[in-house]
Amino acid sequence: MDIRCRKTSCKYNLKQTCQAKEILVNKKIICDTFEKQEGKPEIDRSKLIFSEAPEFARQRDVKTMKIDCKTDCIFNYDGKCVANGITVNALIEPFCITYLKR
Repeated sequence: MDIRCRKTSCKYNLKQTCQAKEILVNKKIICDTFEKQEGKPEIDRSKLIFSEAPEFARQRDVKTMKIDCKTDCIFNYDGKCVANGITVNALIEPFCITYLKR
């Protein structure tokens, strides 16, 4: 599973890849695992679209990673995310953009 996060100010974000042991997406489709790390800036990737590609950390082996979902999403199976990957955006709230309404 590919776990990508554009919230570069999160303490779990390493080169656009989430390093948290568990992820929880709440009913409002927001990543509750997000924790802002002081001194870690939020990078505006929209300015880099045509100039340079972001550097990504290696994809994680997430067989043992717990990914809980509390929203009405087609990937929510008994409270667990079964998507092939998850991406959290970099807007004001860390919104799960993998979400697809049932």
